[in-house]
Amino acid sequence: MSNQKEIRARISSTISTQQITKAMKLVSATKLRKASDAIVRMRPYSLKLQGIMSNLQESADDEKLAGYFHQRELQKVTLVVVTSDRGLCGAFNANVVKRTRALLENDYSSLVKNNKVELLCIGKKGAESLKRLGYSVNTEHVSLLLTANSESVFAFAQTLINKFLSGDTDKVEVIYNQFKNAATQILKNEPLLPIAKAVSNKNVQSDYIFEPSKVAILEDLIPRSLKTQVLRAILDSLASEHGARMVAMDKATENAGELLKALKLAYNQARQAAITREISEIVGGVAALEG
Repeated sequence: MSNQKEIRARISSTISTQQITKAMKLVSATKLRKASDAIVRMRPYSLKLQGIMSNLQESADDEKLAGYFHQRELQKVTLVVVTSDRGLCGAFNANVVKRTRALLENDYSSLVKNNKVELLCIGKKGAESLKRLGYSVNTEHVSLLLTANSESVFAFAQTLINKFLSGDTDKVEVIYNQFKNAATQILKNEPLLPIAKAVSNKNVQSDYIFEPSKVAILEDLIPRSLKTQVLRAILDSLASEHGARMVAMDKATENAGELLKALKLAYNQARQAAITREISEIVGGVAALEG
């Protein structure tokens, strides 16, 4: 009988868990729709900005702009690690942390030894994991996902630009999940600064009139493009997070359903065994009285 009670308790617990995972899946699906719409609208603008900037990069030798393209010897590196504030989203956060750790141990190992790598975390999960691994983490902007609007993200991106232009860091790299669809996220680590100069195609003839000059346009366009890249990475990460959580909760709901089937089968078997045992005891008692 106690076995049946235990199984009933597990069935009740599993049903409650299944209801929670199903609700979380529906919430994530709703948030995913909004987040995916935002990144789909954002990408063409971001790509167009980068395309225009590539066409104008021949003017990058101007002293006003050279700082953005200056390839310095790496003395200090800033890694922007974008994860989520909450878990229950499969390997979403673990993959970003794993890629970050690989970069620290392989690409920037000598700088890590001299404490010359700044880990600037957006999202609590990444910060917590990297701290557990023994790395020093900058959590000044860890709660940026709570707002994630263009104004706050652009302000954050400007601090990255200022760090690079002032020489406080020699390279800025962003590590995040790029959104492809609800079930697929592409892990990325993209250099933000310095900007790699595009290969010019001298065979392409252009006859454009620029007003104001190319340099004046680039002075406004380069920071705007860099800020847009950071915003795109964060929007990509948000959409990827909701997609990963929706898939994880869907799988958890399925697993709970399979577990319920197994528990109900075990309960029925235990119940049948108890009935059979009781019948056997009754028959045995009757036979003893007749004897």
